Amino acid sequence: MNVLIVFAHPEPKSFNGALFNTAVDTLTAAGHTVVTSDLYAMDFDPNSSRANFVAQKDPDFFKPQLEERHATATRGFAPELEAEIRKLENADLVIFQFPLWWFALPAILKGWVDRVFAMGRAYGSGRIYDKGFFVAKRAMLSFTTGGFQPSYVTGGEEGDILAIVRPIHRGIFLFTGFSVLAPAIHYGPARVEPSQRQQWLDEWAKRLRSIEDEQPIDVGPYA
Repeated sequence: MNVLIVFAHPEPKSFNGALFNTAVDTLTAAGHTVVTSDLYAMDFDPNSSRANFVAQKDPDFFKPQLEERHATATRGFAPELEAEIRKLENADLVIFQFPLWWFALPAILKGWVDRVFAMGRAYGSGRIYDKGFFVAKRAMLSFTTGGFQPSYVTGGEEGDILAIVRPIHRGIFLFTGFSVLAPAIHYGPARVEPSQRQQWLDEWAKRLRSIEDEQPIDVGPYA
């Protein structure tokens, strides 16, 4: 299985970094081909601009989707962006590893999605949901929170965690055809003992060793 892990945390020694390293090591040891995009280490630019392309369809008015379709037809994506798109296209499983910031993806990871999930390559011309480009592929979120689990339930202070990430599950993954695996969520790692963090890493590795056998979840509607 080809696996792409997109890592979005500025500190490699963080618990997110440990989860990322555990995933790379475990999946590689299990015989999978693992490629990564360590966005902060890459100094990835999250801003969509004309720098995405080597040529322009309309030099007078910048409409990203129009330029993405043109670049799809003319092989006109900038080399560094083309490399990321190909990582996505080649993956059987995509894992986003990140801290939940402001109830959402970190800006650098959202920017990666904005640029890499390009019209014509990830969606468009009716290629969405069960007709999407990435049907038969799978995706999952692995992330940390600042608070503890009781806050992230219906009626809790932060609300249902699956409702919080539903725009990612449905609006990014499912929309482009991916089947969605249950998220790996670690609550408040900065506020627990090292032994607890190690237990979580061990459990994460155990799960990944049989990840190809997992069944997708029903992400539910937006409302």
